[in-house]
Amino acid sequence: MTSVPEVDAVILVGGLGTRLRPLTLSAPKPMLPTAGVPFLTHVISRIREAGIRHVVLGTSYQAAVFEAHFGNGAELGVELEYVVEHEPLGTGGGIRNVADRLRGDTVLVFNGDNLIGVDLTKMLATHADADADVTLCLHRVDDPRAYGCVPTDADGRVTAFLEKDPNPVTDQINAGLYAFRRSVIDSIPTGRAVSVERETFPGLLAAGAVVVGHLNEGYWRDFGTPGDFVTGSADLVRGIAPSPAVAAPGERLLLPGSSVDPAARVTGGSTVGRDAIVEAGAEVDGAVLFDGARIAAGAVVRRSIVGAGAVVGPGTVLVDAVIGDRAMLGANLELRSGARVWPGVELADGAVRFSSDI
Repeated sequence: MTSVPEVDAVILVGGLGTRLRPLTLSAPKPMLPTAGVPFLTHVISRIREAGIRHVVLGTSYQAAVFEAHFGNGAELGVELEYVVEHEPLGTGGGIRNVADRLRGDTVLVFNGDNLIGVDLTKMLATHADADADVTLCLHRVDDPRAYGCVPTDADGRVTAFLEKDPNPVTDQINAGLYAFRRSVIDSIPTGRAVSVERETFPGLLAAGAVVVGHLNEGYWRDFGTPGDFVTGSADLVRGIAPSPAVAAPGERLLLPGSSVDPAARVTGGSTVGRDAIVEAGAEVDGAVLFDGARIAAGAVVRRSIVGAGAVVGPGTVLVDAVIGDRAMLGANLELRSGARVWPGVELADGAVRFSSDI
């Protein structure tokens, strides 16, 4: 793929990731291990695949972590720049905050916790063909009430922005990916928080600007919750979600130094992190084990996240749970339905049960 020098990519990665706590107490959400690499690697790899080489990260929470890991971006085949947001500026303010690093007239803006399977070159073509001020990537969902709905007319022109409408008029939602004309970014106010969804986009419509939609027919997921995170990671491992950063899709991903006993079962797109251990008789299904985690004999881990260096004791059952880094879970515990254990916490044998059996 040849480079696209007139297009910049901006990724907004400044959020606190509160819905993924306690994991995000130690790392920003886009840096959490997802199918073997930080989530942000998948986003950057897709940008690189589309021929875009200049990428600007809008950071805030634990900003130094990003540059320490990615450096100048050379290992991923891009040129990375970093801009720190020192106070909350909202989506629009965050985009405006990186304006002085932009080089071209077209800017692709990504929310840093979404993975979108849209063909980026086709979306850019839609933007160019319409001579649009802004093009929004849209995605159809079964229940759009929890999202920002974006109706369009027969020509693809956006007609309204309806944030979390209890009676949605369309199943098309804002997928968190935009193509901007550079001049629109320059017009966003500075020095205060600005929401593109509630202020910038409605203002453009009112002014008669050309705002169009480009429908994503492929994969889409917001990785913001534990359930979406483990499902999305499994989708990446199995090749359901597109990413050039996943070399060989399969039913499981075992990272270097990991150890899985032949009498253990690791399935469902699970990832076993570096130097992590899964002992005999343990079952790991659709889960993510961070580096150095240990799953003891006979334990069951389903659709759960086990943090770095955490230990899950013999016979303990985790279903839809999040275990923080270095937590120590004893034997015969049962944690289900969104249970979260904070980093370094120790739970004694049998201390927590979700059922009455012993």
